[in-house]
Amino acid sequence: RMLYSCLVDADFLDTEAFMDLQRSVSRRGYPSLMDLSDIFFSRLAAKRELSTPSQVNRRRNYVLDQCMRGAEHNMGLFSLTVPTGGGKTLSSMAFAIRHAIRHGLKRIIYVIPFTSIIEQNAAVFRDFLGEGAVLEHHSNFEPKDEDYRSRLAAENWDAPVVVTTNVQFFESLFSNRSSRCRKLHNIAESVIILDEVQTLPAPFLLPCLETIQELVSSYRTSFMLCSATQPAVQERSDFRHGLKNITEIIENPAELSMSMKRTMTKVLPQTKDSDLAVQLAQQDQVLCIVNTRKHASQIYGIMKGTEGLYHLSALMCPVHRSHVLNQIRDRLAKSQPCRVVSTQLIEAGVDIDFPVVYRAMAGIDSIAQAAGRCNREGKKEFGQVFVFTPESGIPAGHFRQTAQAAESVTRRFSDDILSLSAIEEYFKMYYWQKGDALDKEEILAMLQAGCGKGDFPFKTIAEKFQFIKDSMKPVIIPFDDQARKLIQLLEHHDNPAFLTRTMQKYAVSIPPRQWDNLFTLGSIVIKADLFPVLVDEGLYKPDLGLCVDDPTQREPEELFA
Repeated sequence: RMLYSCLVDADFLDTEAFMDLQRSVSRRGYPSLMDLSDIFFSRLAAKRELSTPSQVNRRRNYVLDQCMRGAEHNMGLFSLTVPTGGGKTLSSMAFAIRHAIRHGLKRIIYVIPFTSIIEQNAAVFRDFLGEGAVLEHHSNFEPKDEDYRSRLAAENWDAPVVVTTNVQFFESLFSNRSSRCRKLHNIAESVIILDEVQTLPAPFLLPCLETIQELVSSYRTSFMLCSATQPAVQERSDFRHGLKNITEIIENPAELSMSMKRTMTKVLPQTKDSDLAVQLAQQDQVLCIVNTRKHASQIYGIMKGTEGLYHLSALMCPVHRSHVLNQIRDRLAKSQPCRVVSTQLIEAGVDIDFPVVYRAMAGIDSIAQAAGRCNREGKKEFGQVFVFTPESGIPAGHFRQTAQAAESVTRRFSDDILSLSAIEEYFKMYYWQKGDALDKEEILAMLQAGCGKGDFPFKTIAEKFQFIKDSMKPVIIPFDDQARKLIQLLEHHDNPAFLTRTMQKYAVSIPPRQWDNLFTLGSIVIKADLFPVLVDEGLYKPDLGLCVDDPTQREPEELFA
């Protein structure tokens, strides 16, 4: 694939230089990493100078200093274990810039799991590096935010700083299409920051780890694995496929975790929905995170009429969710009553701070992410996190598997279920439970078979290595006047496909069966032969989003898209 990438990119670039010289010239002119280093560290110094003295900010400065020192190490595999709110976004970028310059590397690739946080991280990097230095490459980036050169750079990642997604990064490395493989050779000689590494999907964990190890050993790359809850992916006697020779950047992660501990966690018994609603209503400001859309809707329905009550789920289009989050932040800032019932989408790096958080039983990593929304800025000595088992139990599949591993760990580490020791034990148990399912599609076996005769099943592997199965169907919601204008444009635009990214912020994804039901009933029409549009606006509620017949699906995987 690396050789193929070199070939097809060279072919595209040479053809372009011959056929369209202006387009070829437009690719040039990115600043060097050395120039970006001067800009970044001067702005970072100014930020540190202006930050108010506090225990949290002192810990953030400590993390930054540790990253600066760690950047001087030889190239290889690194881990950065920092609690949520510890400033790892800027600290990891500081590491990457200094490490790249130290070893003469060409670019920095920042890989993020969730589309819900990639834009906010890219905006932070633009503030510290300048508008023209950062390439965003993911499904939600809008044409109005792109210039001509950034669209060209997305073809082959020929930019000094690339911000992308797990899906884009890893699926490209297992692809067989020239459009996706073209950029692969530019991954070589890079620093790659893998944010929230614990979110790598278990069915593809082993192929991902092999890929990371291969890039480090053969292609002059350094990887930094960032997380508040580092998974147990190191090689050991009971996990021989783990990563070898990982260097932890923080001298004493356990001590840092304790010094930044801002919450106390208590595990509750199985809790009736009515009792849970009463407990939530008794708190002035509280966040409750549950595992399914149906459960979120039920709790919200029980509490309806309570002052400052909000609901969040992926049945609300992204623009709608942003509006609601802004209202929530405003009430929190004004110390007004604010009770939020949400699915787990709010755990995905949303910068929000509640004094009390309730979390339905799930994996320890999910509980830790929920705790990251509690007392985030350390305004109280300790925030309160309550973990409860819903009266309906834990949904089958992923949630039940992770919850079972978590329940075992909570019994053994009852004094602190979010300690680094508990988290490591959780991942060991979870990965042990999964066993061969850590390479569910047998990608490595297919590669191994191909090694013997040089006949690799590239097409089959590309079809099987998909983080997201194309099972959810998007529906465009006429949420506001801007959405309605875009929908009208679909009928008359010469290239309606060009509007795809713009329309995504008004899209809700639903399972095919629900989509078929809505389409059969005439609630959805197809515009421009591309876009299913909701025409029965009564189905979209201002507090719940799109109300379909069976909202039992857990959060759709478009969060990872």
